Order: sequence, then structure tokens, then C-alpha cells
Amino acid sequence: MDIILIIIAALMMLLGIIGSFLPVLPGPLTSWIGLLILHFTDTIPMNKPFLIITLIIAILIWLLDYVIPAIGTKRFGGTRYGMIGTTIGLIVGLLLPIPGGIIIGPFVGALIGELINKNDSKVATRAAFGSFIGFLTSTFIKFVVAIIYLGLFIGIIIEHAK
Repeated sequence: MDIILIIIAALMMLLGIIGSFLPVLPGPLTSWIGLLILHFTDTIPMNKPFLIITLIIAILIWLLDYVIPAIGTKRFGGTRYGMIGTTIGLIVGLLLPIPGGIIIGPFVGALIGELINKNDSKVATRAAFGSFIGFLTSTFIKFVVAIIYLGLFIGIIIEHAK
């Protein structure tokens, strides 16, 4: 049973890394669930303070994921339309087989969102850039935390394999 739990936990860790880029999945929280599943094995119990601290970090990152793009958009003069456009652009960029779609999509989506909001092209471009920077910052932070959780996961597995 432990091997099945370890495999499920490893899949959750990988899904957490993927979730760092997809707006539908909360990357660090998904990775944390992998750590929690690992805790339920008989051979690799973890201490509760470790799980609580990593959960608090995952929740903070999840909350920041909503705040950082908004800050980027507002700082560059954007509106809610730009933030919605960024999310839609990301989804479209992921679904279309265009090289760099995950990077181009959010920018184009924010630009279209701001243009729909009747901003002139200069304001819309600036706001789209801010929304894009906020998205990249948020994605980078989620990715780093998910990779750190994966590193902790691998370290714990290696430590208990000895």
C-alpha cells in the first residue's frame, strides 16, 4: 500500500508543477497534497509542524496568485478587463499549438481585454504589459515553490530509503 501512496504522491507533485502554469490547478497546494499523501505512508511519516508550515506557504502562494497579477495590472494602469483577458489568453495560448502560446496568450488577452474596455491602444498596451508581468511573476513564484516541494519530497524519499 505504501508504494501506491508514494506513486500517487509523486503524481501529485508533478501535477503541482504543471499546475504552476495552468490557472485551473493550484500548483503549490497540489504539490502539498503530495507531501500530505506521503505522510500517510507507514514507512515515511513526517512531523506535523513541517506539514503545517508547508501548508501555510502553499495557501499564501495561492492567495498571492490572485493579488500579484492585479497589482501588475493596476500599476500599469489596467482594469479588470485586462486581468480577465490575461486568463483567457493563457487558456487559449495553452490550447493552441503555437510555439510560445503560454507567453503570447496572456499578453494578447490582456491587450484585447483593455481594448474592449475602450482604452486607447497606448494605455491598453501598457496595461497589457503590466498584466503580463504580474502573470509571469505569479507563475514564477508558484513554479519555484512547487519545485522546492518536489525537492523536499525527493529528499524525504531518499532519506527513508537508506
